[in-house]
Amino acid sequence: MTDTNDGGAAPQAEGADAAPGMNILGQYIKDLSFENPNAPRSLIQGEQPKLDINVNVGAQQVGDDQFEVILTLNAKAERPDMVMFNVELVYAGLFKISGVPSDHMHPFVMIECPRMLFPFARNILSEATRNGGFPPLMLDPIDFAQLYRQNMANQTADQQAGEQKPN
Repeated sequence: MTDTNDGGAAPQAEGADAAPGMNILGQYIKDLSFENPNAPRSLIQGEQPKLDINVNVGAQQVGDDQFEVILTLNAKAERPDMVMFNVELVYAGLFKISGVPSDHMHPFVMIECPRMLFPFARNILSEATRNGGFPPLMLDPIDFAQLYRQNMANQTADQQAGEQKPN
């Protein structure tokens, strides 16, 4: 029998790029507002409400490798004759990110960090609507990569339109 074990794995070369890593240092509600302006009339069964949902992601660097990422979720349910509820949640997290090349940092922060925050924010919205007397609002998962691409395309289009305006 031949022994092919050389005593362990070869150590990584000095200076090799570290694997990308992300640590959540904290997460918190920055703002939560639930309005039920027409209760108790809004709680009576009636026509299916129209539901508008808006999602926004923002981030700011707060240290060398730390970022605060803010996920804003707005949901408004209304019937033709009344607003049933209006809820806004601003939920944030503080992230420490390492090993991500600088040219990939922006998409990493704007896609991966909100992806980590979303399940917690979704739960808070669900509980808020349930506590307001309505069925829990269960948001579908959000494709933050697609949202990022869409926002980047909109910014590029806005910049090009701004450059083409005559002075």
